[in-house]
Amino acid sequence: MNTFFAPKKLSLITALLLLFALWGCSEDSTGQQDDAQAEPTANAIVEAVSEPEPTPEPEPAADLPEVIVLFGKEDMVPWLESENWWGKEEKGAQLTVPHVMITALHPSWQTYSKTLPVPVKKELFYRLMLPLVMHANLMVTNIRNGLIAAQEEYGAIGKVSEENMVTVRRAAFLLPDITEEEIGTLSGDNPNMASLLEALLYRVDVIPAGLALGQAAYESGYGTSRFAVEGNSLFGQWTYKGDGLKPKEQRTASKGDHRIKAFEWPFDSVRGYFINLMSHPAYEDFRRLRAELRANGQAMDSMTLADGLLRYSERGKEYVDSLKGIMRVNNLTIADDAVFRDEPLRFLVSEQSREDVAKMEARIAEAAASGELAEIIERMKLE
Repeated sequence: MNTFFAPKKLSLITALLLLFALWGCSEDSTGQQDDAQAEPTANAIVEAVSEPEPTPEPEPAADLPEVIVLFGKEDMVPWLESENWWGKEEKGAQLTVPHVMITALHPSWQTYSKTLPVPVKKELFYRLMLPLVMHANLMVTNIRNGLIAAQEEYGAIGKVSEENMVTVRRAAFLLPDITEEEIGTLSGDNPNMASLLEALLYRVDVIPAGLALGQAAYESGYGTSRFAVEGNSLFGQWTYKGDGLKPKEQRTASKGDHRIKAFEWPFDSVRGYFINLMSHPAYEDFRRLRAELRANGQAMDSMTLADGLLRYSERGKEYVDSLKGIMRVNNLTIADDAVFRDEPLRFLVSEQSREDVAKMEARIAEAAASGELAEIIERMKLE
């Protein structure tokens, strides 16, 4: 199994801590731990002559990403305002974005969003989605930089170091007609290394945020579609493995038993979307246009690259025109040049009552002190 953007299966504790609904959970929490612990036994002679071994201090919670818990309907907009992440952005000014990642969508968003003015619903969706897209681009940029380092190293000495080969193997699954076994045996002095690196750099590149936001809004109905709330599916990606969400009606008989791919949390959907555009044969036009912009030293422009997505939908040009309309009306291209603020990554969780907020904060604190939270975040593979 590849590790490029690929998280391991999340544990039950992950579901409890990090997949709580953006607009709160309706069920009571379960799985409470028994606080009673057995009293330790000690040898009386040892106690008489020496002090017991000190209990190791838990890892400080400050070393972990902060998990912000909000009373969703009451706290969300005030919190966004307190972060200076609400309201109209100045045209021409660079957009600076808090590094905060939402952890789930929830069916209650379908109902709640209907009570909001349309501009507010849209703004909530875009503000909470943008950091996910930007984090994916940050990961892509780091991998791309590793591939560039490998390319420079190979050009200089005719070999890629094992350190840089880790990145090469991590990305190699994006290439067509290469097996896991072949990836595992790739060596730094492979005679085809120059062409392999060139092919990878063609595929591993950023996706402008405005384009991703426009497609997420279009494909998920601003996060209100059944596929979004039941499976964190934001981009309408298909699967034929029988493990996705089945549409009420298949589009055409020729498409077979296609389903909409479900994801553990919203970022996994963004991750899958990036992999899709970097690897699927249908999006070769997108990759070609992006490579041309890169070669000419031009900015990655959402409007230009939308023209490479004619095969994203059966609607073809009508789909692209509609997508461009969404981006234009909502001024989404301002996100193309957005940057993260100089701050650490944080997670955002929401509950339905103040009491539930307090309970969740206590559970998160326990997980942080025990080391479970650190393990969860490691398994999420966000670097």
